[in-house]
Amino acid sequence: MNGWASLPLLPTSLVGSYPQPGWLVDVDALRALRVPRTRAPQVWRVPADRLEEAQDDAARLAVDDQERAGLDVVTDGEVRRESYSNHFATALEGVDPMRTAAVLGRGGHEVTVPVVTGPVRRRGPIGVRDVAFVRARTGRAVKATLPGPFTMAEQSETTHYGDRRALAMDLADAVREEAAALLEAGADVVQLDEPWLERFPERAFAYGAEVVNRAIEGLPGTIGLHVCFGYGSLIADKPATYTTLAVLADTAAHQVSLEAAQPHLELAPLRVLSDKTVVLGVLDLRDEQVETVATVAERIRRALEQVPPERLALAPDCGMKFLPRHVAYAKLSAMAEAAAIVRAELGERPAGTETKGATAR
Repeated sequence: MNGWASLPLLPTSLVGSYPQPGWLVDVDALRALRVPRTRAPQVWRVPADRLEEAQDDAARLAVDDQERAGLDVVTDGEVRRESYSNHFATALEGVDPMRTAAVLGRGGHEVTVPVVTGPVRRRGPIGVRDVAFVRARTGRAVKATLPGPFTMAEQSETTHYGDRRALAMDLADAVREEAAALLEAGADVVQLDEPWLERFPERAFAYGAEVVNRAIEGLPGTIGLHVCFGYGSLIADKPATYTTLAVLADTAAHQVSLEAAQPHLELAPLRVLSDKTVVLGVLDLRDEQVETVATVAERIRRALEQVPPERLALAPDCGMKFLPRHVAYAKLSAMAEAAAIVRAELGERPAGTETKGATAR
């Protein structure tokens, strides 16, 4: 097992998701749902009694693709999920997956969400088997992802609580319990996905850092925080600045993962994150044209003007699940090659030297 500290400079990873095989998921049906907040069993092409086996096979393929592409940190590609958040949120006690309501989504359109009918609690392990599955099949560092409590609170109908902050705090307790179990199962880094911090910055400034910190307090491993503007294939126009960088700086997260390629992010404000590793998006997922290695390398060099190399990590802008798989693989390969070039310029040995010998077991 490789901890984050043992990785080379400019370590590379997914944000979380990788394209699910077409034999597993009806991608057109999934895209029509955009990002489902409630359960969406209709997107699976495999019968329920064979689904776990099929998802295991897809996870093996995702890990293999990441290793062949040269990534330093791997995930299971989130292949068992219909979205980044619904898999976890709808497994919690107090969340009724059979009752739904509507809230306004990030684009101003109505989104169907689950109804919270009682106190929210974690019933037991949700993604522990998934992490153990990946841990047993790779010698590289492993990342696990969870939806953040602030985002889940915003994606819920809050009849029972009334006070959205109180709901977020209970969700934080559930997330902390699950994150601890994922670290115990072999995750080297646990990433909380909190895109809705940017959707509702006024509430983010009021209690966003408090909620995130409650979710990660006392955890023994490396904790990341991902904040994005949405999947590139679904959202064309993205702002060039984050409004909540000060909130992210106030969290106890060790890493902050941000989009930069598609939105042409202004990089100077990242200096406010001076005590954190910045996991920067260097792959534009709106554009299905594969970036050249030179293009990605130049994006890395520009980032290094604002973030020192020991605090910079590399990733796609956001999850890759809506891309064609061959495009996603080629983009990851370009990122790994670009990282190797820039590492060499910084005087470090080529990317993957520490882990190239690891093969799937």
